[in-house]
Amino acid sequence: MCAVDALALGYEPVSAVEQGVAERTHSVGSGETEDRRDRPWNVIVWNDPVTLMSYVVSVFRRLFGYDLETATRLMLQVHHEGRAVVATEPRERAEMTVAQLHAHGLQATLAHD
Repeated sequence: MCAVDALALGYEPVSAVEQGVAERTHSVGSGETEDRRDRPWNVIVWNDPVTLMSYVVSVFRRLFGYDLETATRLMLQVHHEGRAVVATEPRERAEMTVAQLHAHGLQATLAHD
C-alpha cells in the first residue's frame, strides 16, 4: 500500500480522524513537525497512606539517581499535593519506569502534558 500525502495534493481532511491522520502523515513524510506519539511522557507517582516517606526517597534515589535533596523534594510534593511528576521520558522508557515503581510498591501512572 502506498501512502499519499493528502495535504500536499491539496485535499482537505473532512473529519477529526482524517485531520489527525493527515497531520501525522505530513509530519512523518516531511520531517517538519514532530509526531504526537514522539512527545515525552510524564511518570507520575501518587500518594498512598501506607508507604514510608524514607522508603519513597530511597526508591527515587535508586531508580532515578536523584540526590537526597531532589528525592526528598519530590517525596514531599507527592505527600502534600497527592502526586508528583518524577520523570519525563519517551513512552517505552516511561512504561518501564512505571513498572519498576510498581515493583517497588509505589503507585505510578503515565500522562502527557
